[in-house]
Amino acid sequence: MLLPIRNKFRSFIDISGFWNFKIDKRKIGEEEKWFNGFETETEIAVPGSWNEQLEELGLLHYIGTAWYLKKFFIPSEFSGKKIVLRFNSVDYNSRIWLNGKLLGENTQGFLPFEFDITDIVKPGEEAFLVASVNNELSDETIPQGITTEYYKKENRLREETFPPARFDFSPFGGIHRPVIIYTTPDEFITKIKVDTKIGSDSKGFVKISCFANSFSADNVEFEISDSNIKLSKVSSVYENSANTEIVIDECRYWSNKEPHLYDLNLRLRKGEEVIDSYHLQIGVREVRVTENKFYLNNEEVFFKGFGKHEDFAVIGKGLFLPQIVKDFELLKWINANSFRTSHYPYSDEIMHYADRKGILVIDEVPAVSLDFRHVNEKTLENHKYALTRLIERDYNHPCVVMWAAGNEPNLVGEKSYFDGRGRKYWKEVFEHLHSLDTSRPATVPNCTHAGTDDPVFEFSDVLSINRYYGWYEHPGDLEFGINRLSDELDLVHKKYNKPVFMTEFGADTIQGFHSTSLQMFTEEYQSEILKRYIELIESKDYSIGEHVWNFADFRTPLHFRRVILNLKGVFSRDRQPKLAAFTLKELWKKKL
Repeated sequence: MLLPIRNKFRSFIDISGFWNFKIDKRKIGEEEKWFNGFETETEIAVPGSWNEQLEELGLLHYIGTAWYLKKFFIPSEFSGKKIVLRFNSVDYNSRIWLNGKLLGENTQGFLPFEFDITDIVKPGEEAFLVASVNNELSDETIPQGITTEYYKKENRLREETFPPARFDFSPFGGIHRPVIIYTTPDEFITKIKVDTKIGSDSKGFVKISCFANSFSADNVEFEISDSNIKLSKVSSVYENSANTEIVIDECRYWSNKEPHLYDLNLRLRKGEEVIDSYHLQIGVREVRVTENKFYLNNEEVFFKGFGKHEDFAVIGKGLFLPQIVKDFELLKWINANSFRTSHYPYSDEIMHYADRKGILVIDEVPAVSLDFRHVNEKTLENHKYALTRLIERDYNHPCVVMWAAGNEPNLVGEKSYFDGRGRKYWKEVFEHLHSLDTSRPATVPNCTHAGTDDPVFEFSDVLSINRYYGWYEHPGDLEFGINRLSDELDLVHKKYNKPVFMTEFGADTIQGFHSTSLQMFTEEYQSEILKRYIELIESKDYSIGEHVWNFADFRTPLHFRRVILNLKGVFSRDRQPKLAAFTLKELWKKKL
């Protein structure tokens, strides 16, 4: 699924903005045919979550169904083109109608989906779009859901949140990314796959596959260029695809130090006539891991950065371009080189920005805190499907150097996870992932309750560890926690002989709280715990990185251990630095 672009053959309009909005607590909208239009005095901004935008209407923690309506104009110049409706992300479930006709539904959040609307709309006329959006989750969804009844049955009432959630971030609801109407020719390029390798004598090897829905195109022209070179090849179309390899001499490799991007232009041709074209930027690079190291272009890389969230005041999980600019400038300021898309795929805009800015990304599917007492075959099917969609969307990004197939399975520490079910599940997940991409390593961050025998370690190429000794375990006893962590890191590396990545560690910190002794929740305690962890991590020769949890404070469901937000950010929710930010800036300034 290619990102919509504008050129001689393609165009698009963005119909984001103010939409009519109506809550459907009783789920009567379909029965009353709201898809034919509905009356409301409420408006909502798209993209954006409904939670904080409409907090005054009681929606801050709303879990349920809401309806969106938008009237828009189809440009006359779309005539004679194939017309497609694209939602870049709706969380979590949605059903879509256009001019009263059901287009279909989407049951997974965080990734784009689209519908061919050529035969439904008329260029030069108005159309109306209705979306029913629901943010309820279940045992079978990715991520999984939970209810109050589950907490009661499991005797975990002290762990229950409001609204109930299996994860420690707000289950924001809404249309979170732009809504696009785009065009293509009738015969057009549908998919592009780019694989790169580096060679001796500064050579770069670029393998390109181009797929089309064409019945008459007979060749594709592939062109790679930058300010210094222009290389091209023409390959014949066979069974709707064409393939080639282009070798770049004196290639400028993409890296976090020099994120050089080449322009890749593909032209679908009928003889000499071009009938469609597509442009994207690519980076030539290669990654690999050994038992102790991670290499990018045969140079060792040590990851310094964060787990992050798409979370900001008022807009919630909605796309907010100024926030992207600010966050990347802060990553540069603090001397970070990477982040993990915890705990779901981020927007296309973020991924392309990371390509341009040279930030390494561990790209994560939203399989967070899987509870294997409630996993079934449908859960596994949805998990694989989420991986398929994620890898299809992000395969060509040079910034993506590792896949995360989930996060912290068996968070509650159930023994049944280790009776063979956990191993069987993750074996299938990793086999599916590697069937889609063998060029990048894969991992799943492990939690304390899953321990050192977690089945994910057997299948992961990198051992990712999340630990909070000195916070959740051994609170305040930092010395004991560091010693325990040191022993555990040594144990997992010796047992599995793979590189170790510390993907989460940190402490909640209330901005402005200080103490002359080490007191939890103070800025000094957060600064010290990060400093001690980093000293330990960097003392291990098998360690390949450290990601602090979290980049910035973020909203969570209500719980007595949360003061509205998860306060582990080294920046506040509005991106003001805490003491720990200055500590990290100094620690990460040193050369590798």
